[in-house]
Amino acid sequence: MTTELQNLAVTQYGLALHTTTPELGLAINNFAGDSRSQVWNLGRDLSSLVHQYLIEFIQPQTWSDIAFLAVAKGPGGFTGTRIGVVLARTLGQQLEIPVFAVSTLAAVAWSEVVQSQKTDAIAIQMPAQRGQVFGAIYQPSPDGLGLTALLADTVFTPEAWQETLAKSQTTYQLIEAKSALAATVTSILELAYLDWQQGKRPLWSEALPYYGQHPVEA
Repeated sequence: MTTELQNLAVTQYGLALHTTTPELGLAINNFAGDSRSQVWNLGRDLSSLVHQYLIEFIQPQTWSDIAFLAVAKGPGGFTGTRIGVVLARTLGQQLEIPVFAVSTLAAVAWSEVVQSQKTDAIAIQMPAQRGQVFGAIYQPSPDGLGLTALLADTVFTPEAWQETLAKSQTTYQLIEAKSALAATVTSILELAYLDWQQGKRPLWSEALPYYGQHPVEA
């Protein structure tokens, strides 16, 4: 059975935020030819500047034009991830629109799928605290409508991750997510839109961060 996909009205937009690193990534798209995205390296100023940058970025669109929000939910830096998810939840509640919380690792995988057009599974690894790694394996959907998590985002020791990969029954491409992750904000938005097209409308309260590890107090 084929799902009939829904499309945004031309005057409606999706808006995505990526704050899991010291960079801020923003993307807006009506998926009918009008899109833009930008990344700023704000460092420690991310928390104090994110609102200002967001307000300036959405212009000439207004908040009433936003049909749904998407946010990188982690893994990533604890503070940055929390800032983005809290902001998305607050906006979603105020605007009464869906909020899609999308894995940082899934966004990296989707970027690779879009660029390479490959259909093999993609294993993503990313450095975590205390010498551990975040790992996940995503399979592109055969219909092009997103990703299926063969292995959801998990924290591993390097040895356990290598063992997991060795035991995998799936042909995969291994990618390491290290830098410039905020640039995948466009993938965050695209994955959210694919879910939106399929009729998913998650409440703002369902958008939860994925930290994976407890933060270490300095």
